[in-house]
Amino acid sequence: MTDSAKPYWNRMVPELTVTDFSASLHFYVEVLGFALMIRRHEPEFAYINLGEAQLMLEEYHNQGWNTAELIRPLGRGINFQIEVDDVMPIINRLRQNKITLYRPLRDNHYQTGNNESCQREFLVQDPDGYLLRFSQYIETAA
Repeated sequence: MTDSAKPYWNRMVPELTVTDFSASLHFYVEVLGFALMIRRHEPEFAYINLGEAQLMLEEYHNQGWNTAELIRPLGRGINFQIEVDDVMPIINRLRQNKITLYRPLRDNHYQTGNNESCQREFLVQDPDGYLLRFSQYIETAA
């Protein structure tokens, strides 16, 4: 295997405990378009990616790293920003699957030094309530 054939592994990858593994895997792969990198059973586990964004999903089990009772929505107080080249294919897949957005698509402008940056973004919750923010960088004039 050459270096170019080795998989890319991010240095930080969130691992989400999920309550219905099949529903979560379907949502991330079939609805959002993530690719499956690793799949394991007992406990159910998947390592998935969308471009350079990577996540791990593991079904809740008694031997897991459970620090407290899981109360919906899971992941309170955090959202995962996932940068993509174009948010519209994901929006269209969500619409086709009749998934309600948490926050609608909009352009947000930010000051970055003397320039202004723009991110086109929307938010959606996964089956357990984890909040996902998909963003697309939009070129702005200096």
